[in-house]
Amino acid sequence: MNRMIRRTERRVRRFLKTGLCLAAVLFFFSCTLQKRITPGQELSFPAAGPAAESRPDTIPLYYLTLLAAGDNLYHDPMIRPPPPGEDWDFTGNYSEITPYIKEADIAFINQETLLGGAEFGLSGYPRFNSPQELGAALASAGFDIINHANNHVMDKGEKAVFATMDYWDTVPGVGYLGIRRSQEERQRPLIVERNNIRAGFLSYTYGTNGLPVPRDKPWLVALADEKTMAEEMDALRPLCDFLVVSVHWGNEYEHSPNAAQKKTALFLAGHGADLILGHHPHVIQPVETIPRPGGGQTLCYYSLGNFLSAQDRSPRLLGALAYVRVKKEGGNTLIDQSGIIPVVTHYDRGYTNFRVYPLSSYTDDLAQRHWLRQTGKGSEIGVSYFTNLAESIFPSGILTENPFTKKGPW
Repeated sequence: MNRMIRRTERRVRRFLKTGLCLAAVLFFFSCTLQKRITPGQELSFPAAGPAAESRPDTIPLYYLTLLAAGDNLYHDPMIRPPPPGEDWDFTGNYSEITPYIKEADIAFINQETLLGGAEFGLSGYPRFNSPQELGAALASAGFDIINHANNHVMDKGEKAVFATMDYWDTVPGVGYLGIRRSQEERQRPLIVERNNIRAGFLSYTYGTNGLPVPRDKPWLVALADEKTMAEEMDALRPLCDFLVVSVHWGNEYEHSPNAAQKKTALFLAGHGADLILGHHPHVIQPVETIPRPGGGQTLCYYSLGNFLSAQDRSPRLLGALAYVRVKKEGGNTLIDQSGIIPVVTHYDRGYTNFRVYPLSSYTDDLAQRHWLRQTGKGSEIGVSYFTNLAESIFPSGILTENPFTKKGPW
């Protein structure tokens, strides 16, 4: 009887030992699968916000919100030296718009000027270079995707481009687009995963104002070459749920997209872009939905205009934030909400106190103080002027409330 008991105990111990080994193996593979990253991806940011909407007995729903700003263009009056003993501080420039930016899962901006710093000479038009402290203000405001593929990217030469990348590499949680250190780095796309949705980003510029990209470094700046764009989009498309492409294009100061923009938008849609963000005209242009040949649609913001600048013509003071909410259900990802948040560039007497305001909170009292109005160059500036201009370009889709705090149905 004792031998039978001992044999039974040995069998139980062997069973438990085998079971524990099997559990350990399963746990290892489970962790490996969760952590596995496809080679070439940059998953820079952790998930944020609620993972999914709880719906019993159905496929989980996931949402991601994206906000995109236009041209952040720093002219000479915006980079006057701070008072003696003080440091540069640009955070106040964005204080009125920060509540929008911080709430987005992903916030994108076209940083039109290099952040090479004082070493390369701080300057405005025509060859721009801004203090690196501006980058700190953008990160503080909540921007986490910074685009540098624009026509001013070579204004101070390749060393200033590398200095700009060096700076961004010191800022945690921020990714940059349109400039790269090597061909190998160029082939690593930027993918951000939030709320179980993977958003891929690419950006391109039509040119660099005649300043050449170094021949031995063709990967330094992302130029809008159709062959390259097709290759990069086709490679990135299978790796992400949602594909965003930023393009520097169009004619400056024209409110209508030109034929080249239309052609390029169709090309990008044909290669699977879900969202196109347009920059460079410095004024707002319409939004269009483009059917894709294989099914689905591409949402195209032809130009978001200026976000903040010292430009001195009334139409250039009105920009727009693109608001997009992405929904993922099972294997299907689509845009289920989108809109436009008009924004106004304000500055006081003598080009001071620069601020970007949501049009919804801009007032006629502020407009009376606008330096452009006081000089007589913008006597029409006021809430009604900006509202009418916005409605003439965007006949629908203007959001008059913060979409992140709005209650009730859309």
